[in-house]
Amino acid sequence: MARSSRTTALARLCSECCILHTSLKSRQAAKGGFMSARPAETDQPAKEPRRKGRLHTSTVDALHRMIVTGDLEPGQKLREQELCERLGVSRTPLREALRTLAAQGLVQLTQNRGAEVAPLTLADITALFDVVGSLEALAARLACKAMTDEAIAEIGVLHYRMMLHHVRDELPDYFALNQQIHRAIIEGAQNPVLLGVWEALAARVERAKYLPNLQPNRWKAAMHEHDAMLAALVARDGNELGRLMEAHFHNGLAAILAANGAEAPPETAVDGSA
Repeated sequence: MARSSRTTALARLCSECCILHTSLKSRQAAKGGFMSARPAETDQPAKEPRRKGRLHTSTVDALHRMIVTGDLEPGQKLREQELCERLGVSRTPLREALRTLAAQGLVQLTQNRGAEVAPLTLADITALFDVVGSLEALAARLACKAMTDEAIAEIGVLHYRMMLHHVRDELPDYFALNQQIHRAIIEGAQNPVLLGVWEALAARVERAKYLPNLQPNRWKAAMHEHDAMLAALVARDGNELGRLMEAHFHNGLAAILAANGAEAPPETAVDGSA
């Protein structure tokens, strides 16, 4: 990104993020502050179960990140000793983490071959994007009606933090915030059935969504699409946000197909033109 473009983007980021932060702070202050005081903890749970829980979570998160970013490739055999040394854990938490990731569709466990990264074909990606694009479009329409002003402002803050990582070319940090934004809109729809279906696919979709952002032009276009999505959310224009959500997934899929030499449909512009 050119220096002048970076400067302009940073200036816009600082200005708009400050406005959002001030708005959120004033609204929360009127309701008694950002956070209520936490009650004193009278009963301390056993430290060992808590430690084991943290170890499981950190091991799952580390493997999840390695699979999503392509550090562990589709079809790659997951050798226990190598992963234990890499993650600094024993075989038991590693095996428990692999079972969790298998339930999420990221790992395959077989009796003869052991554990390996689940394959991810273009047909898989197409099917996932078609379904989740429609789910998120529905969530967008519902969220525009159901979300509070405070919740929308919080998404705005996430958006401008994400923009900063884009300006700095920090893809992993950008992508983490991107996932938070999509989840916040799904949760903002306040529909438990929709949330349940989305969560069942979330890990596999996250893995597929990471791929197009590896292409600089697509990453820049995706950021532009998120600008338009935020504007529609702030305006509570559910139909427009739903359309933009579907276009966002459509364009991401087109980038993946094109990068793999497959015939891709033309991109959908955020202004509604093809």
